[in-house]
Amino acid sequence: MFKKCCLVPLPKTHILREDDDSSQSKKIKLRDESGRLSVCSKLCYAIGGAPYQITGSALGFFLQIYLLDVAQLDTFYASIILFVGRAWDAVTDPTVGFLVSRSRWTRCGRMMPWILISTPFAVLTYFLIWYVPSVEQWKVLWYLIFYCLFQSLQTCFHVPYSALTMFISMDQKERDSATAYRMTAEVLGSVVGTAIQGQIVGGAITPCLPGNLEVLDNGNTTLLGSDKQAYLIASAVICVIYVLCAAVLFLGVREQEGCGRLKTEPMSFFEGMRMVMGYGPYVKLVMGFLFTSLAFMLLEGNFALFISYTMGFRNDFQNILLVIMLSGTLSIPFWQWFLTRFGKKTAVYIGITWAVPFMILIVCIESSLIVAYVVSVAAGVSVAAAFLLPWSMLPDVVDDFKVKNPDSSGHEAIFYSFYVFFTKFASGISLGISTLSLDFAGYVTRGCSQPDAVNLTLKVLVSAAPVVLIFLGLLIFKTYPIDEERRQGNRKLLQAMRDSNQDSDTESTELGSVV
Repeated sequence: MFKKCCLVPLPKTHILREDDDSSQSKKIKLRDESGRLSVCSKLCYAIGGAPYQITGSALGFFLQIYLLDVAQLDTFYASIILFVGRAWDAVTDPTVGFLVSRSRWTRCGRMMPWILISTPFAVLTYFLIWYVPSVEQWKVLWYLIFYCLFQSLQTCFHVPYSALTMFISMDQKERDSATAYRMTAEVLGSVVGTAIQGQIVGGAITPCLPGNLEVLDNGNTTLLGSDKQAYLIASAVICVIYVLCAAVLFLGVREQEGCGRLKTEPMSFFEGMRMVMGYGPYVKLVMGFLFTSLAFMLLEGNFALFISYTMGFRNDFQNILLVIMLSGTLSIPFWQWFLTRFGKKTAVYIGITWAVPFMILIVCIESSLIVAYVVSVAAGVSVAAAFLLPWSMLPDVVDDFKVKNPDSSGHEAIFYSFYVFFTKFASGISLGISTLSLDFAGYVTRGCSQPDAVNLTLKVLVSAAPVVLIFLGLLIFKTYPIDEERRQGNRKLLQAMRDSNQDSDTESTELGSVV
């Protein structure tokens, strides 16, 4: 009896040690899987960001000129559509961010179902934006409805995708690397969107005629119809690419549940909003990029009109836009190296201000096609920095928030959605104000040339206003507190918190086995 009793604990002890070894190996395996991302995973993740930029560049560069010269809307109604559409899009971001943060994990993950379900409806509404309805009275309502619907569905794709950064790895360096891949793909997506829309539409552009907007014979669609058809073909091609990119993202990226947050109870929407919007580093980061983003959005939204009318290169504007995007794409690897070597704040100051002298140059000299291309190359370098840096710095703020608030969770999507909210709201303001400014200046639809007041307005919108906004944004960045030392300290603290959390889970498992 005694020998039998003595023998009983030995197998249990042995089993417990086996379980302990197993749990330790599982932990090590989890770190390997969550810490290191393969190049294939980074590429698939990056490709998922392309649809947002492909459609965004097409809409940003061409929607204004499309509504004015192809759909032939009054400039006032065009400004209403552009502003309301972007403002509505901005309002949906925090809502979707909250719903995403409360979503349950599924077999596909937590973010992927949103991306998968929204894609088919997004491509349908995007295609209908570029269709000109035959009933004149319904045009304004048509564009307003489908523009708002597309922006909402795009939000259901982009907010989960943006928050996915926090769910693909625990390693900060891997997240930064994946972000660089993503930014390269997104700028390349902008190139693709600009190239598809610009080359297809530019190849079918009708010659401008003197006079006012009634330039077609008896409303004949022979000339104007070729423009309409070109826009539809371009939108169809973009829709196909959108679906393919979403499929690559879904099939090639796996969410990791343990990466996004520590195991605590998620906060409510209003609590999360109050904590996020009251967090100093986040507010300073968002406000700084709000001004710089607004500067580049003004440049983006009006550059096609500026090149076509003020500089007089109507037949070359699509090529100049393409050069901007190509320059930005090639600059992304440089900026990734630069921020790694010299720090992210330094990269902000150098990268954003790089374009300022060229913005001033392009309006101070006579029209020159060579100068236009030189300025486009320089602007593309700054566009790359403006693309990369916000999304590279947002995870740092989220990590800093976690360190300062270890008992809160479920806030990742809220951080990203409010940032997108402010940038999109700024985009709506920039598009609405710029289009209204052109209306007040006397913009002539489908005219060969524009009044001097319109040309002066375009110069202000692509040069003076962006320069002022850039300097305001950089002044705010001076107060941004997260430097490289603090960022590295947060990384170590978070890793220690995760290790402690995993050790607690292991001890609970062992205790359960003993019981």
